[in-house]
Amino acid sequence: MLKVLAGTWPLLLGVMLLMVGNGLQASLLGIRGAIEGFSTTELSVVTSAYFLGFLIGSRTVPGMIRRVGHVRVFAALGAMISAVLVMYPVLPEWTVWTALRVVIGFSFSGVYITAESWLNNTASNDTRGQAMSAYMIVQMIGIIASQALLNAGDPSGFAIFVIPSVLVSLAFMPILLTAMPAPRFETSRRLSFAELFRISPLGVVGMLLAGGIFSAMFGMASVWGTLEGLSVREISIFIGALYVGGLLLQYPVGWASDRMDRRQLILGLAVVAGALMAVTVLLQPGFGGLIVVALLLGGITNPVYSLLIAYTNDFLGHEDMAAASAGLLFMNGLGAIGGPLVTGWIMEQTGPQGFFLFIGLLYAGLALYAGWRMTRRAAPAVADTGAFASVAPTASALAVGRVMAKGQDSTD
Repeated sequence: MLKVLAGTWPLLLGVMLLMVGNGLQASLLGIRGAIEGFSTTELSVVTSAYFLGFLIGSRTVPGMIRRVGHVRVFAALGAMISAVLVMYPVLPEWTVWTALRVVIGFSFSGVYITAESWLNNTASNDTRGQAMSAYMIVQMIGIIASQALLNAGDPSGFAIFVIPSVLVSLAFMPILLTAMPAPRFETSRRLSFAELFRISPLGVVGMLLAGGIFSAMFGMASVWGTLEGLSVREISIFIGALYVGGLLLQYPVGWASDRMDRRQLILGLAVVAGALMAVTVLLQPGFGGLIVVALLLGGITNPVYSLLIAYTNDFLGHEDMAAASAGLLFMNGLGAIGGPLVTGWIMEQTGPQGFFLFIGLLYAGLALYAGWRMTRRAAPAVADTGAFASVAPTASALAVGRVMAKGQDSTD
């Protein structure tokens, strides 16, 4: 691992700073939007726009990289992100913010694709798994640290929006000044959605639902917290707990995943999450109880995403994994676009508790579908399945494809 860090630390440091900047602006907009008088529906549109831009970027940035190269794309998108971050307080209109969020979602998608392909090119076959693990860890550290910075300034002012802009600008310095060679970007064939659904119906439907859960949970948490009357400090602690829970429970869920029918684990986690949301809506716990809810909810949601990828991987040949990863992430992106929109509408109708209600409904849908799929075909033998590997929901198709390939290689 030390050898991996020695060769990739500029890239990993840059990615961590990027995640700090991205996490801070995502939480900050929900709070500042409420201060500006945006309605819950308007804020849900603003939130959803990021995921629309992210999805567009995942489909178009590879072509940009092939035409002009990694360095130019990386620098251009970085400059765009930094500029957009300081435009939010200058132009406090929800329609303008929506457009800016599409742009910044597109830009972050491209930055992640570029960084992950760079990391993949730098690592050898023996160290690629360790490099990707380090990449996922620094992503989580960055996003958790971002919530602490939410308390560094007044959300109604201008200065706090400068912080993520500066962090993003600094993130590109160690990457662009490093001696690491720019990688050659290659494309893979695509699987049709019909073919992907035939291979793994649960993987496709599950990723669609997981996208809605993730975007609602992380995208709308600050909006919910503002409606609930929480302070900025309390909102930052709640969102931070979501990510901490995801970091803590990845290993135990992965351990169980490699030893049982993954559909049973998906079903069990979905049932627990759905029941947790129902209890939260009915009992409306105090702030201490909400932190426990956040730890458990984040601890389930992040591993479920990786679990669905690992399950789909069990039915794929090595040559299909890159193509399947692109299809799975597209379905996840579609779900992510709809998640904030539906969450905002439900909260407009029912109040803040609609946040937990919507997430609970999606988990109930996942549990029902996983249970039904268990009646349709037998599970593969545990000895024939690939290893579970942690994947961040923000990862590009390249990173997911590499993780999937690594998981299958472990069974060869």
